[in-house]
Amino acid sequence: MSKIKVALVGVGNCASAFVQGLHYYNKCERPEECIGIGNLFLGDFHPRDIQVVAAFDIDNRKVGKDLSEAIFAQPNNTLKLVDVPQTDVTVHKGPVLDGVGEYTKNIVQVSNLPATNVADTLKETDTEIVVNLLPSGAVKASQWYAEQALRAGCAFVNATPVFIASDAAWAKRFEEAELPLVGDDLIDQVGATTLHKTLLKLLSTHGVRITETYQLDVGGGTESLDTLERTRDVKRIVKTKSVESALPYKADVVAGSTDYVDFLQNKRDSYFWIKGLYFCKVPMQIDLRLSTVDGPNAGSALFDVVRAVKIALNRKMKGVILPISAYAFKHPPQLMPLETAEKAFDDFIKRNA
Repeated sequence: MSKIKVALVGVGNCASAFVQGLHYYNKCERPEECIGIGNLFLGDFHPRDIQVVAAFDIDNRKVGKDLSEAIFAQPNNTLKLVDVPQTDVTVHKGPVLDGVGEYTKNIVQVSNLPATNVADTLKETDTEIVVNLLPSGAVKASQWYAEQALRAGCAFVNATPVFIASDAAWAKRFEEAELPLVGDDLIDQVGATTLHKTLLKLLSTHGVRITETYQLDVGGGTESLDTLERTRDVKRIVKTKSVESALPYKADVVAGSTDYVDFLQNKRDSYFWIKGLYFCKVPMQIDLRLSTVDGPNAGSALFDVVRAVKIALNRKMKGVILPISAYAFKHPPQLMPLETAEKAFDDFIKRNA
């Protein structure tokens, strides 16, 4: 089976975990032995069928380096999960645009090399799918890379909260170009938003009336710092709407990032508070904390998304692919309850071309 050729935009912690995961699961054959991923095979595709053929960044500690070296370069600070052999993929310099915010300008060391011609590089490497892993606040840069994907004839995966798949104008452009588009804002495998929605759905199904609830996140790493400066409000809107969709009625809901703590590095602590009424309006309350590492949290979802987009390409589908977007992203064009989104995704994978 031919490889699924992928380009990574942003060689940060998520890209590091993704590349490490490709090598970690490369020889895994039985699902019971492959702890940590939801689907060893998706359609006919195994994670080893994914091949990173191009990568783009702006930091001089990554640009010009082999991808196997760049994923461990500062300011990346996620876990080292496995030794990665040389990939023969050199990280290209992309345009800076709005990729560096005020809070991160002293952390990111911008390379003085000229930016590469991204569309040409995508064509030269036969890239099929461009995966956008830029910082949340890089709105112009995310849109620019979506433009390059269109020019190069590539599908586009938007893992950031920038509205691309959920923007009607962008959706129309990818449909007209006969290319798949999915997004926006990738869910985590052990995600605070998914856990929050699941708890609310469970309680509501059992007759509990949720009255108030919040979910607040504190994290380290450059992504958390960038979110604090530039996308805190956007992330709160996206997460709050997603959590609200789990309830069949109105309640007071707040969900989003709140602060940055340097020594947490790539770790994230999420706090949940749920208040409601059960039998005879007796009050109940839940207080929880979830601790995770950000980078690896994107791996399983990205494995599924990339392989599902390849299936969409093979079927010559175009525009926003809703079953993938609703299944794997916090802000798809149409929000669905978790079980509905999962069924739609399963039906999509199993459907004959």
